[in-house]
Amino acid sequence: MSLYKCPNCGEKSFNPITKALAGQLNSRGRVCMSCGRRIVNGKGATIFNAIYSVIVFAGIVAVYLGSPKLDGTQYEWVFHYELLIGIGLLISKFIVPRLVNAFFFKMTPAIRIDPVS
Repeated sequence: MSLYKCPNCGEKSFNPITKALAGQLNSRGRVCMSCGRRIVNGKGATIFNAIYSVIVFAGIVAVYLGSPKLDGTQYEWVFHYELLIGIGLLISKFIVPRLVNAFFFKMTPAIRIDPVS
């Protein structure tokens, strides 16, 4: 079941899963089944991914700095969950942008030029 139109040929050839895996402007993108050209998510997806990556990095640093000192002062609960919070933030860095790409951003033709092998 295809929901999204290809910006090159105008045919509905992408579903949310293939759109989520198409990537941002710096990726190769996905091939349209109708016209054979590569499609990626647009500038908005690239900007969202960059901003979300900075937020995740800031969250990891904040959790690391917020962990308790050796004498047990300052936010003792963070010490027990610091590793789990860090892993959760890293996993969300890969999942959240793809979920957002699947439903919210416009698709555009790929502009990346790959060398011919």
